[in-house]
Amino acid sequence: MAAKPKATFALFFGNRGFFPASLMADARRELPQVLEKLGYGALMMEESATRYGAVETPAEGAIYARWLKANAGRFDGVVLSLPNFGDETGAVTALKDAGVPILIQAYPDDLDRMGPAQRRDSFCGKFSVMDVFCQYGVKFTAMKPHTLSPKDKRFAQQLDHFARVCKVVSGMRNLVVGAIGARTTAFKTVRFDELALQRHGITVETFDLTDIFARFRAVDTASAPYKAKVQKLKAAADWRAAPEEAVGAAARLGVVLDRLADECRLGAMALRCWTEMQEQIHISPCAVMGELGDRGIPVACEVDVGNAVAMVALNRAAGAAAACLDWNNNYGDDENKCILFHCGPVPPSLMAGKGKVGDHLIIANAIGTGKGFGCNTGRIAPTPMTFSSLLTEGGKLRWYVGQGRFTKDPVPKNFFGCAGVAEIPDLQDVLLHVGYEGHRHHVSVAPGYVAGAMTEALGRYLGHQVAVPQCGCG
Repeated sequence: MAAKPKATFALFFGNRGFFPASLMADARRELPQVLEKLGYGALMMEESATRYGAVETPAEGAIYARWLKANAGRFDGVVLSLPNFGDETGAVTALKDAGVPILIQAYPDDLDRMGPAQRRDSFCGKFSVMDVFCQYGVKFTAMKPHTLSPKDKRFAQQLDHFARVCKVVSGMRNLVVGAIGARTTAFKTVRFDELALQRHGITVETFDLTDIFARFRAVDTASAPYKAKVQKLKAAADWRAAPEEAVGAAARLGVVLDRLADECRLGAMALRCWTEMQEQIHISPCAVMGELGDRGIPVACEVDVGNAVAMVALNRAAGAAAACLDWNNNYGDDENKCILFHCGPVPPSLMAGKGKVGDHLIIANAIGTGKGFGCNTGRIAPTPMTFSSLLTEGGKLRWYVGQGRFTKDPVPKNFFGCAGVAEIPDLQDVLLHVGYEGHRHHVSVAPGYVAGAMTEALGRYLGHQVAVPQCGCG
């Protein structure tokens, strides 16, 4: 069975008649081959649909636009290729309603092929397309260097960035987030504006914990979904220190949340995780949340809908699970390091080895021991990482995005929950930004350096406000 492509791109070839049209055939042959070799899919309009299978005139642009509409849903973005100068009027006619990100790629000229029969002038033509796109409000991506052959190894890096941008944009459009339970009473920091999210295409569906608990009690423990969930949870973490009834309760909650996600097409959740969970069904939901996260359904703690959305963006950009953590502790005297932590909802794929499920030692101080099993205690694996968070204010969505790494530095053995030491360039500036701008005490993280893709997708294409509060972030 063939591997699923990392992303699929619709290919557009721009032409201008008094430049060599023979370059179109070469580009139509070369670009799909490069994409396939790099693991991407390609859709290409038939060569017979227009002259040379390219677009020059508005009439040809209209033909391409109809082809693009007929193939809607089959591609993540458009690669606009300029084998020669290209025609900006045909390009804007073709792509003004594309509805997906557009990467503009221009072929370079060779200094020994500058005669009228061979020169491309794509260097100049790229500016014309960008100019007219700006005039029409068409969003696009352009990268350095200004001209680049698809065969250049740097083009693979451009495609990787662009594919991540496309994934974030598609993941954020028509996103549905489940807010499960009322806002955790003590945490006004996680308040949000539901209408602001809706105006940006993000729907919040709310669910009462009484319904969740009723569904929980109705789960058939003889059913296949329940048995499968028990096995999945036991495979993801070490439950030997937890009573068997805690494993069963976690599995029942997992079945409920799975069904809720299917019924309501939830792309993420934000859960009221204390203290009703511990008091009424006698578990902490952390391990269940981490297992969902590893399946691409991020779940934020404490009904933090803003960070649930941030986790979706990070998950899409990184192509890996995201976690919601606390900005929690300084790390000695090192001003560029801190401890990021949460009680145990970190997806197992982000942990340094299998975690151990235990009681919620902090909540136990208030409600007693033995009622909060489900915290997946462990350490976050060393890795480069991107961090982000979202808040709503004045009808707008405001983000910050940055980069750092989880180190191998030790966390004290008696430190509760799942934690890691994060090293972040200009951390003190980041912390000042978080505080002065009114962001949450939570921060979402995912592995890899993908701040550039996050920033471009959220700011350029989705129109959100994005800050990068550190000098060291690429």
